[in-house]
Amino acid sequence: MQDYTVARRAMIDSQLRPQGVTDRSVLLAMASVPRERFVPEAARASAYFDRPLRIGADRAMMPPAAIGLLLSELGPRAGERALVIGAATGYSAAILAEIGLEVVAVEEDSDLAARAKDAGVPVIGALDTQDGFDLVLIDGAVEFVPPDLVARLVEGGRLGTALVDRGITRLVIGRVAGGHLGLRTICDAPVAPLPGFERPRAFTF
Repeated sequence: MQDYTVARRAMIDSQLRPQGVTDRSVLLAMASVPRERFVPEAARASAYFDRPLRIGADRAMMPPAAIGLLLSELGPRAGERALVIGAATGYSAAILAEIGLEVVAVEEDSDLAARAKDAGVPVIGALDTQDGFDLVLIDGAVEFVPPDLVARLVEGGRLGTALVDRGITRLVIGRVAGGHLGLRTICDAPVAPLPGFERPRAFTF
């Protein structure tokens, strides 16, 4: 039987730290939250591999280093309110909750949502509040960031996701100032697409 405690320690030392994950609270949370609990049983031996991990419904969890970098750059702080879009089986939401944030996790796929609840992460099928959030995490690769998500951030609030630009997927972080979101790139990363965030195609002859 695999020792997942050893695997988590190896994830921290050989993946996260070498790739620039420096936020102490993120490192501690990822060392504590059992990633294997959030993947299908047949895939648990691969839970700590640094690559996208298929979890069903044409979805995949971000590689550990990718989610670690996003969260580290977002700088989550205990007591803040976080919104996780595309929460899937709840791993990223669980990390934020472990840090001490109040987390609202949204997942439309009922099977993935049920698995999140089995892992101890409450999720909802659609966002039913207009309250402002300090942090928004879109847990997958998107072609654009919807303005209504930006509008849910408080002034100075942060957003993190993976953005697909001309076929290249990059981790990006943004901060709201004056109602506008400015994005900066962190690095390229192998992150699977999140359905529903495709940019509308322009009509051509």
